[in-house]
Amino acid sequence: MEIFLVRHTETTCEKGICYGQSDVSLAEPFDLIFENITSQLPSEAILFSSPLQRCVILAKHIQNQIKTISYQEDERLMEMNFGDWEMKNWNSIPPEQLNPWMEDFVNVSAVNGESFVELHERVGAFLAEQLSKKTDKSIIIVAHAGVIRSFLCHQTSLPLKDAFQNKADFGEVIKIEL
Repeated sequence: MEIFLVRHTETTCEKGICYGQSDVSLAEPFDLIFENITSQLPSEAILFSSPLQRCVILAKHIQNQIKTISYQEDERLMEMNFGDWEMKNWNSIPPEQLNPWMEDFVNVSAVNGESFVELHERVGAFLAEQLSKKTDKSIIIVAHAGVIRSFLCHQTSLPLKDAFQNKADFGEVIKIEL
């Protein structure tokens, strides 16, 4: 099974802002970047997207450019929930909250948010569901850096603590075989 992991393009958020599940917009112009992304994708595929607009806008563009067998938005593909830290500057998060998370983001969650292991479990549930369908069609998943890193950890058995070794740049397309 071919899976194409596509990270959304840059957002309108200033650098240094924690925006996990906040529904922020994409920075414009993005048309040329979208065309570059689409050129790396198969001409026919099953398409999934995070329901956050920064992914949906790109997914809808892809849907208009290729033969889409089906399109579905799935909440399991949302970025990590950073709870009370959402839309705050990372530097303004109190050290007594941030430091434990920085030391063990895998198991420690943001205040009223989720840990990376929780994100990894929901991504794993999505992946298991898709693998059970045993399709021979390509799958495109438009998502976020955390979700893509989780997919790559599932694929390579990389320990979650090393997930940031998996690069996932804005607008990047990563093809994996399962």
